[in-house]
Formats: sequence, C-alpha cells, structure tokens
Amino acid sequence: MSKSRQILYLSHGGGPMPLLGDEGHQEMVDHLTAIAKSIPKPDAIIVVSAHWEESVPTITAAPNPGMIYDYYGFPEQTYHITYPAPGEPQLAEKVYNHLQLSGINAKLDVNRGYDHGLFVPLMLMYPDADIPCIQLSLANNLDPVHHLDIGAALSELDYDNLLVIGSGFSFHNMRAFFAPQNDEIRALNEGFEAWLVETCSDTSLSEAERTERFAQWTKAPGARFCQPREEHLLPLHVCYGVAQRACDKYYQLNILGKQASMYYWKD
Repeated sequence: MSKSRQILYLSHGGGPMPLLGDEGHQEMVDHLTAIAKSIPKPDAIIVVSAHWEESVPTITAAPNPGMIYDYYGFPEQTYHITYPAPGEPQLAEKVYNHLQLSGINAKLDVNRGYDHGLFVPLMLMYPDADIPCIQLSLANNLDPVHHLDIGAALSELDYDNLLVIGSGFSFHNMRAFFAPQNDEIRALNEGFEAWLVETCSDTSLSEAERTERFAQWTKAPGARFCQPREEHLLPLHVCYGVAQRACDKYYQLNILGKQASMYYWKD
C-alpha cells in the first residue's frame, strides 16, 4: 500500500540557463524555490526526466550517480556542475518490481548518472543535495497511454515521504523560442496552456474523462505547435498516472517569453 507521497510536474527551462541568472528564467527559479519551501521535505525523490529515453522504462540504480552534461554551447562552468545527491538502489529495485508486476518490462541501470532534467531543478529546490534520488526514463515509443500506465504502476509504491517529479516543459517548441513573438504564437501557447490547466485541475471532470484527455492530448488546441515532439510533456502523463485525480495546485509562469505551467499533488 502506498504511503505519504507528493507529485510535482515542473517545467525545467532551457539547459543550465536557470542556474546562470538568466532573466528569462527568473519566474521559474522563484517558483521552484518557493515550492520547495512550501512543501514537506521528502526522504527520497524519483525524477522522470524528459532527457532520457530507453526501449523500456529504465531506473538508475547506482549508489552515487555521476553527472551527465546533456547540453551544448554553454559556458565552461556549466560542464563542472556537481549535484552529489546519493542514489537510492533499494527504491530503484522497488520501482523495477512494481513495473514488472504491472506487466511493464523494465530494467535497472547501475552506470547512468543524473542528467540536467534532474540536477537543474533540484539544485534550485534542494541545493544541499542531501536527498537520495533516482531517475526513471521515458519509453522511447512516446506512447501517452503507456506513460499513464507507468505512473499507475508506481501509484502503489511502498515508500514513505516520497516526491515524484516529472521534469519536462509544458511549452517546448524550440523554434518558437527564437522567433519573434506574434499573435498566432501567443494564441497557440495560451490555448494549450489553458487546456493543460483545465485537464489537470478541473474537478468537474471524471477521471475517465481526464484520462481520455491525456491519452488524446494531440487534439488539444495548439498541441503539436507547443509540443512538436512530446518528450517534455510525457513526464506529466506519468505524474497523473501516479495521482489519478485533479491536482491540488497549479502554477502559471513565464519562461523565456512563453507561458508555462507546473502541477502539484499531495497524498
């Protein structure tokens, strides 16, 4: 049976830019630091990162994971960042077992380190790096129902005071970040964000309706413009699969000139 648990889908911004004092990320930095101060400090963290895809869901199982600098063209100091949070092999084993028991083939990886989908937001939220962490990959089929099922498999984890983070970005059209803002881009961005907020927070939706919206997310206004490739949205599917209800809080913010959002559940 599951125990005390929190779930957070966050928009993690562009590469290491949130750690460099970039003005376009200030709202994101402010939100993540405020969220960390306002919620109970977890005993362990699972991060589903948009920056890791495998043929089957894969879990980091090293006791002391290294660092993966999976970005390019940034200042030299960003390739020397360290986030020495320990791993949690026992939790990794539990995640693996729950996936397997749910009929979802999975594997453990004792070599992979932390990518920036983990260390950038956690350096802002928990800079002391004193909370054990594991990462869970996406499945590279990028199937929304499969990722809802992955979350559902994790909903029964027997681990107290756990924080599950889906680390993605609710707007992830890279060309649009560098294009001049215009009314069309703004309308597509705002339309998809409104749909996300409604889908995640509207308590008048049944869970069957909410699940169907997640499964058919490409029908949402502006969906494929805001998410040309869905890897930065699917961590939200995993989060909802764990929670299976409307979120307790949502946060709307501006990142790099675009509307973005974050969602929080507390069991």
